[in-house]
Amino acid sequence: MHNKHTVKGRTPFVFRHFAGKKWSLFAALGREVKIGVLSVATLAVASAAHASSVRNAALTEDTSERTDSLAFGDDTLALGEAVALTQHAPMPAALAARRVTTLSRADIAAAGAQTIGDIVKLSAAVDVRQRGPHGVQTDVSVGGGTFDQVTILLNGINITSPHTGHLSADFPLSTLDIERIEVLEGAAARSAGATAFTGVVNIVTRKERGGTALTAAGGMYGYADAGLRISASGNRATGHLSGGYTRSDGATQNSAFQAARAFWQGNLTTRGGATIDAQLGYSYKPYEANTFYGSASTDQWECNERWMAAVRMNAVAGRLHIIPQVSWNRWFDHYQWHKGQPGGENFHRVDTYALGVDNWMAWAGGKTAFGAEARHEGILSTKLGEPLEESAWEPVGGLSDHTGGDDPEAANAERLYKYSAARTNLSAHLEHNIIIGQWTLSAGVLANMNTALDNRWRFYPGFDAAWHGRGGWAVYASWNMAMRMPTFTDLYYSGTGIEGTRDLKPERTHDISLKAAYTHGAWAVDASAFYSHKTDMIDWVVYTDEFTASDGTVADTKEWVYRSGNYTMEHYGVRCNAAWFPQQTWGAAFPLRKVSLQYAWTGEDISHNRDILSSKYAMEYVRQKWVMTADGPLWNHQCIGKKRHADWRSGRLTLALSYRWTDRTGSGNGSYGILDARLSWEGKRFTVFADADNVLDTRYADFSYIPQPGIWVTGGFSVKF
Repeated sequence: MHNKHTVKGRTPFVFRHFAGKKWSLFAALGREVKIGVLSVATLAVASAAHASSVRNAALTEDTSERTDSLAFGDDTLALGEAVALTQHAPMPAALAARRVTTLSRADIAAAGAQTIGDIVKLSAAVDVRQRGPHGVQTDVSVGGGTFDQVTILLNGINITSPHTGHLSADFPLSTLDIERIEVLEGAAARSAGATAFTGVVNIVTRKERGGTALTAAGGMYGYADAGLRISASGNRATGHLSGGYTRSDGATQNSAFQAARAFWQGNLTTRGGATIDAQLGYSYKPYEANTFYGSASTDQWECNERWMAAVRMNAVAGRLHIIPQVSWNRWFDHYQWHKGQPGGENFHRVDTYALGVDNWMAWAGGKTAFGAEARHEGILSTKLGEPLEESAWEPVGGLSDHTGGDDPEAANAERLYKYSAARTNLSAHLEHNIIIGQWTLSAGVLANMNTALDNRWRFYPGFDAAWHGRGGWAVYASWNMAMRMPTFTDLYYSGTGIEGTRDLKPERTHDISLKAAYTHGAWAVDASAFYSHKTDMIDWVVYTDEFTASDGTVADTKEWVYRSGNYTMEHYGVRCNAAWFPQQTWGAAFPLRKVSLQYAWTGEDISHNRDILSSKYAMEYVRQKWVMTADGPLWNHQCIGKKRHADWRSGRLTLALSYRWTDRTGSGNGSYGILDARLSWEGKRFTVFADADNVLDTRYADFSYIPQPGIWVTGGFSVKF
């Protein structure tokens, strides 16, 4: 059946598949729709007022799952996944008032990323500083901030460590588990909590209905990796279980590592229509730590172990969506200044407990969201916190038993938690979202109180606006505030050449950003600029007056002591991104799937109340970063099956390249470029791949004194059942 009549001057759009969402068809009003060979002219004319009501229809339905690609006017607008990262009430990504960068599963597969850190490197806005390879210890920061200033979410659950951001990026996942990664730049307190200071990274896991995937790889420096993922489903429930193990002898001095991981996720739909999601994760990672925390020791060692669990329910009562959730995270950290020696040994156990509820409802005026959360953070330590009474001392926990040395009695004396610290964070939020014509507006406020401060409530408002125009144009503007409490390390850590400060103030920021985006056909480009005024920022610095003699002579760097302190900063930058998808124009046989180019430039003006000689983190931001990627089939073979008109692809040889050029400020940091490559053969159920990290064998360091590996070649296969 075919209707020859079309709407003059309008470009039709095509439903390629259905997501099962009633609201999706609202976007078809006033547009020509093609479903297979069926063409339907739904409405010939739509007034501006009617267009407004159509767009507001997206606010009246549940968009918490997937959406399809639809066309608005003369351009193709990818609604994409419905997100709640920029606001508490879910909104189709393309209609949201704030832009989110999404790294899709296709991007992940094409890049051949072996760790989550490798994936987020593909965003120019994200700075990934590696101390060791393959995710051994990875610091993730966004928008020129530090690793302590970003909030890490797993399926929307906060898994950020209050101990130190060094441990936030320890994940019980592999790339087999990931559907996409969402990156939000800038302050986001009212949508992601008070600690969302410079940005948010949300990892979204896969939810396939069934199947098994197995992967195995090996390569240089004794590298070996194996992973398994099993999915199953019933009438109202799905479950996913994955696990894996990775190890290497190390490509540089004292850098061998092991890593074990396990993750389970389940979903249940009740007879009443409510959904319950649960997740449980575990990771264990002992590794040689080279010069990770100071150049004076080249034989450091560390072991990180973490548990995580969360349950979330989504129920509907009339128009009101009620989403309660509870979560728990536990980290065990064991560190040795000299491997196998008890002197300089630290043990920490950190727990976070969170209980909260999000509520939102759709009504004629848009979507209104409100809710509250209580989060308790505590640490037991051999070093960090306030001294405990001897009767309250506890033996250290965790699996790590790497003692070594020749003095067991001295080692056992180090293995008691003698210090502790704790705080409770209470927050409440109120937010409203509305679509008026081609505008999406979102405004809200977070009220926050932390028991480690003065028990006063403080308010962090925010406002976002977006104009989604015809012809593929969109413009975004935002103003948001946020705060960040000092980590337990900022407050209490002391050691060789480093000293925490217990009266640190929480960091505060006012952010303004502007972005313009254009999408048309096979092209997508955007450009943005941001400015923020930050006060009481936290960094580890060496003060000039402490290590400079009266004659101006500066003490030897080995005598320097870095202290945590507050400062003021003006922070600004620009971002430019362009992506081209030639296969959308010339078909799947064209030898390029995607070509992208990203550029980020960041500037900072820092003001300390005392002169400083050196900064450990804040002054070592990425000033410029280029990211260039390209991937596509080198050879594509298609056959005709036995059934008439049944085309199928028997295999594809694909090459993916990514190049990153980074210019970092700070002493001893030079610019460098890294080229990574993946060659893969993809069959119906079987994939063989070869990866080459740092193809050009560039000598570089993300931290000035910690060398990173040169070229590292690995290969492997994956099978789907």
